[in-house]
Amino acid sequence: MIITREYASFAEARDSFGGSIGFVPTMGALHEGHLSLIRRAREENDHVIVSIFVNPTQFLEGEDLDKYPRREEADRKICELAGVDLLYLPSIDQIYEEDELSISAPKIRGYILEGASRPGHFDGMLQVVMKLLNLSRADRAYFGKKDAQQLVLIQQMVRNYFMKVQIVPCEIVRDADGLALSSRNVYLSPEERRRALSLSRSLKRAAKLVQSGERKSEVIRAVMTGILEPEVTELDYVAIVDRNFRPLEEVELGNTIILVAAKVGETRLIDNLWV
Repeated sequence: MIITREYASFAEARDSFGGSIGFVPTMGALHEGHLSLIRRAREENDHVIVSIFVNPTQFLEGEDLDKYPRREEADRKICELAGVDLLYLPSIDQIYEEDELSISAPKIRGYILEGASRPGHFDGMLQVVMKLLNLSRADRAYFGKKDAQQLVLIQQMVRNYFMKVQIVPCEIVRDADGLALSSRNVYLSPEERRRALSLSRSLKRAAKLVQSGERKSEVIRAVMTGILEPEVTELDYVAIVDRNFRPLEEVELGNTIILVAAKVGETRLIDNLWV
C-alpha cells in the first residue's frame, strides 16, 4: 500500500495505476461501515484509493472539529489489511488555499433537514468532495446511504458539473443491536447508547407500518416521534421525503426515504430507511 500526504506524490502514484479506480473518501476513525465501502470498491475495481481528511469547512462553529476522533495508525492498518492500493492523508494546506473558490449547495435541497440544522455544512462537504473526486480521477466513488442527503447532493453535483465518476450508494451497516455505525458513536456513554437505539427502533416500527399497508406520512411520523421523544435529548426532525428530498404526504414504495436526526446527550445522530 502506498501512503502519501503530498499532492505531487499522490498524483504520481495515481498515474501509475492501470485499469479501473474505486475511491472511498473518509474522515478517518474507520469502522465496519467504511470497510464495507472499501470491500465493495475492491470487488468492483482494479485499484482502490482511500482518503482520510477531517474537512474543516463542513464543521459549523461549536461543532466537534477539534475532538473528532482521529486514529491514524489504526486507520492505516485497516486500509492495508483491506487491500487498499493508495492511502491519501493530506494536510489542510494540501487541500485549501487562503482565498478559495467556493461551491454552494442548492438553495432548496441543500437547506432543508440537515441543511437547516447545519447551515453551510453542505457547502463545505461538496467543496471537499469535488476536490477529492477530481484528485482521484476515479471511475467509481463509494458513499454510504446513512448520510442520505449528502449522497443525493453529491449525485446532483456530479450531474450538474458533468463529472464522469459514477457515485455508488452503499447500504447502511449496523451493530448487532441495530445502531447505525458512525465514528461519533464513541462519544456515547453506555446509557446514551441504549437511548440511541430509539432511532433504529423508530425506523423498524415505520417499516412495519409500511409493510402493513400504512402510507400516510403524518401517521408514521407520529408513531416514530412517540418512540423517540422519551429517549432522546433533543429531536431534530422526523421526515418522509422522496429520493429527491421533496416532502411526501404519503409513502411511495421504491421512492421514499424516512429520516430521523436527534441528539442523545451531546451527540447528534442521524439514521434513515430507504423504502
